[in-house]
Amino acid sequence: MARIEAEVGTPQGGLMKWIDDRFPFTSTMKYHVTEYYASKNFNIWYVFGVLSFVVLIIQLLTGIFLTMNYKPSAAEAFASVEYIMRDVEWGWLIRYMHSTGASFFFVVVYLHMFRAMLYGSYKKPRELIWIIGMLIFLVLMAEAFAGYLLPWGQMSYWGAQVIISLFGAIPVIGDGLVEIIRGDYNISDITLNRFFALHVILLPLALIGLVFVHIVALHEVGSNNPDGIDIKEKKDENGVPLDGVAFHPYHTSKDLVAIIIFLMIFFSVVFFAPEMGGYFLEYANFDPANVRATPEHIAPVWYFTPFYAVLRAVPDKLWGFILFGLSVILPLFLPWLDRSRVRSIRYRGWMYKMALTLFVITFVALGWLGVQPAEGIYVLLARIFTVLYFAFFLLMPYYTSIDKTKPVPERVVYNG
Repeated sequence: MARIEAEVGTPQGGLMKWIDDRFPFTSTMKYHVTEYYASKNFNIWYVFGVLSFVVLIIQLLTGIFLTMNYKPSAAEAFASVEYIMRDVEWGWLIRYMHSTGASFFFVVVYLHMFRAMLYGSYKKPRELIWIIGMLIFLVLMAEAFAGYLLPWGQMSYWGAQVIISLFGAIPVIGDGLVEIIRGDYNISDITLNRFFALHVILLPLALIGLVFVHIVALHEVGSNNPDGIDIKEKKDENGVPLDGVAFHPYHTSKDLVAIIIFLMIFFSVVFFAPEMGGYFLEYANFDPANVRATPEHIAPVWYFTPFYAVLRAVPDKLWGFILFGLSVILPLFLPWLDRSRVRSIRYRGWMYKMALTLFVITFVALGWLGVQPAEGIYVLLARIFTVLYFAFFLLMPYYTSIDKTKPVPERVVYNG
């Protein structure tokens, strides 16, 4: 009798032993958390990965509650959003958390990508991690665009009309591809239904799967650090990296502080500035979609505007579409474009530091130009910054190979 009780997980047999006999819970936790060793010199730039995961959870949970009252119908979509905002208990909070979360998602993802560019986290042996991360970024863009159509407001409708019509620039297959995406000859009820299915089922599943693979790949080769040194090369007699500490509790405790501060900022925006001056929620989207009234100025949400500015900088529709696609895809090739002998910006020369600084200025400038009218000085500036944007990537093999670098220390630099 005692033997049977032990097997089913009583205190005598131990619940964890009962689980471990059937599922590798303890070994998984050791490999990925308690005995996963990360560099002890992580700085604030290393919190944006976990913050991305926090926002993903916020988006998934709020999205589930929104679908309970949302109507994916051209006749009812806008009214259902108003119903959520006005009549559903706490519906306004859930909707604002979701819309604010979309912008915050891109904030933390962009900063996460910038950290990789600072410390060379895409270089060998982490090329696959970077590729998977870029796939996450592409799926996230598709997810955001699909969700952008769902409120069925003026900017939702006309923004989708502009972006979807771009595919018509592709020779031979363009018109047919546009028709497939829309599901009709014009953006209509069936288009809304298609984007709803993508937004709530296909793309979230792809996002979750890619995030899982991203983390597994990261833990296989180990995390990078501000010095760009592989800590696995220096170990003690027990096989523990000399410059590493267990991810839990040392880094999880730091991440918890970052999460609390992040949530304070996040909810401050949710409660006091959910529209963020029209950048998070455009004012034109508070009017229902009207196929007979085009908004005076059509522009996407801020996180798409750098790439939108590249699109508008080129007068030819086909070449504009090509450069638009290249501007999104080019960062994928960073592991092969960067020829520097060192990873971290701490030990790089002035050329890369100047190029990265100019790239940040260029990206922000393109983002601002993307919300301005496509006329006059704005078009000229967009063309100048578009050239600078592509120059950063296309000239990288040259300036990173001749850039003078500093000696990299054998151990990580840690100041307590």
